[in-house]
Amino acid sequence: MIIVNTNFIAGKNITQTLGLVKGSTIRAKHIGKDIVSGFRHLVGGELSEYAQMLDESRQIATSKMIEEANALGADAIINLRYSTSAVMQGAAEILVYGTAVKLD
Repeated sequence: MIIVNTNFIAGKNITQTLGLVKGSTIRAKHIGKDIVSGFRHLVGGELSEYAQMLDESRQIATSKMIEEANALGADAIINLRYSTSAVMQGAAEILVYGTAVKLD
């Protein structure tokens, strides 16, 4: 599956737009890691526990979006976008969306 954040794919001809595809997940970190991050927040530094959580969440959401595109028979996804929002302290939603297309 070709995935790009542009509205075209260099060297490819888009023959059909299949529609919006999306994937999302809501994740929270283990309470122990949440406490460690809380201490790090006080002294400064990267909150690696949350960075890892968001990276894992992006991967899960992207996989769900690709599954949806495959079900439509898509060859590619264009205009890829990610969005995140806090659901509650220590939990975040990741949403990924794009346009599924058919190529020559």
